[in-house]
Amino acid sequence: MPATKMILRCSVCSDSNYYSQKNRQNVTENLTLKKYCPRCRKHTEHREARVRR
Repeated sequence: MPATKMILRCSVCSDSNYYSQKNRQNVTENLTLKKYCPRCRKHTEHREARVRR
């Protein structure tokens, strides 16, 4: 199964700041990372969201 595209969305302001890929066969749970949000101007938790086509 190929890697699928995903968006990392800020959990505070819901702004989509980062794009990434993951292999759903190896990683089944949703991804959460602490990344910098330029809109909030601080490091916040970013959660995985689907890419809309």
